[in-house]
Amino acid sequence: MKVVLVNPPRDHELVGNNPALIDEERGFNPPLGLLYLASSLLDLTSHEVEVIDAQAEELDYPALKSRLEGARPDLVGVTAMTFTLLDVLAVLRLVKEISPEIVTVAGGIHAFLFPEETAALEGVDFVLRGEGERGFAALVEEIARGRRPESAPGVVFRREGGIVTGPPPALIEDLDALPFPARRLTPWKKYTSVLSRVSPITTMFTSRGCPYRCSFCSRPHLGKTFRFRSPANVVDEMEECREMGIREVFIYDDTFSVSRPRMMEICREISKRGLEIGWDIRARVDSVDEEVLDNLKRAGCQRIHYGIEAGTEKILKVLNKGITLEQARRAVSLTKKAGIQSLAYFMIGSPTENREDVRKTIDFAMELDPDFIHVTITTPFPATEIYRRGLREGVFSEDHWLRFARDPKPGFNPPYWNENFSDRELQELLRSAYRRFYSRPRFVIQELGRIRSFRALFSRVRTGWKILTMGKERKVDKMISL
Repeated sequence: MKVVLVNPPRDHELVGNNPALIDEERGFNPPLGLLYLASSLLDLTSHEVEVIDAQAEELDYPALKSRLEGARPDLVGVTAMTFTLLDVLAVLRLVKEISPEIVTVAGGIHAFLFPEETAALEGVDFVLRGEGERGFAALVEEIARGRRPESAPGVVFRREGGIVTGPPPALIEDLDALPFPARRLTPWKKYTSVLSRVSPITTMFTSRGCPYRCSFCSRPHLGKTFRFRSPANVVDEMEECREMGIREVFIYDDTFSVSRPRMMEICREISKRGLEIGWDIRARVDSVDEEVLDNLKRAGCQRIHYGIEAGTEKILKVLNKGITLEQARRAVSLTKKAGIQSLAYFMIGSPTENREDVRKTIDFAMELDPDFIHVTITTPFPATEIYRRGLREGVFSEDHWLRFARDPKPGFNPPYWNENFSDRELQELLRSAYRRFYSRPRFVIQELGRIRSFRALFSRVRTGWKILTMGKERKVDKMISL
């Protein structure tokens, strides 16, 4: 059987949340979820696998159709996230135009949250819930052998007007047992980041699940149990990436710093091997100190992304962050002292937040003075505690995410938390935050000093222009999902 996994174009991405400038300017990121599926399929079965990254290859729909016709797939798989659902469905319709006999499978966080609604959509033959590496291989084998697809873990599909649901998917406990993502199946040399001085870059997961309970978290499919790969296994993958010619790794764990001993051991393993590769992490401000940061620096860590989210203790409690402003001050200060860049995430428009709270948040960002900030408008995503609260308190008059899942149409705008602000006011506050931080002469001079090529200069100029003109469109912030 020929299996083709497709990362769709982004022609129909939901208009909604935020101009997430830094994420959008990262260049192209490898579709890790699909690459894990590909490597697991190659490891567990004898089927032929191809990956088409339409974004990195800059394929429009006519070009993608030509590629699919040339590939002659028996089965096409896509990862569905709610804000990319329209493009996912466009790809599946394209597949069925080529041949109605091609089997289609949709996985990802949207399929996890809305399995029956997704299975009912045009062009979708099968939905796969949960972590897909083993379930997808099992489903492909059952289809290839003409057996019962309902035996595959996590499968959901239509049959004779009803919905058939397979056995529940189990979380993968031994992450070391998974083969590394099949990066060579993609145009891996094209993946770049505006935050990095080097290329190519890649992304990587070293753990799954997060034990913390932030009220805005939109990744329930990975569970709250922290599961992690061994330090040796993590560094083995980093070493493989370096041997390919990849020069920097963006670690996309929800929180890399959950286990201090493991984090320190990864640093020691990198240093012991003399591995020269840059890497980024996401960490909590209450999980770093001078010793940790010194080890991270010596092991090649280039920058740390801190989810601070608010500049008042009041809103930190609303968001259930479990951190304090003083911890944020200390973490960013120590990170600077260690010679590691920092990126601080903030949100505005959270429940109960007023204009004074927003002002304090931006003042706090200026006080911290990280190398970069990433500000978004709080958007209650499906299955988050904030969204459930909005439904309970009547902030949202209907379950608009469920309505969209049942009938996805262009033009859908996910509502903000409009308790104290209109959409327009939130957009203006967002523009003001970005302009205030990124237009400072000190920042501009600092960035000019980091530029090493015309391409980097062009990227910085384009980002600056977006900052000055942002807010004229609404865009949904990106989510990483397997």
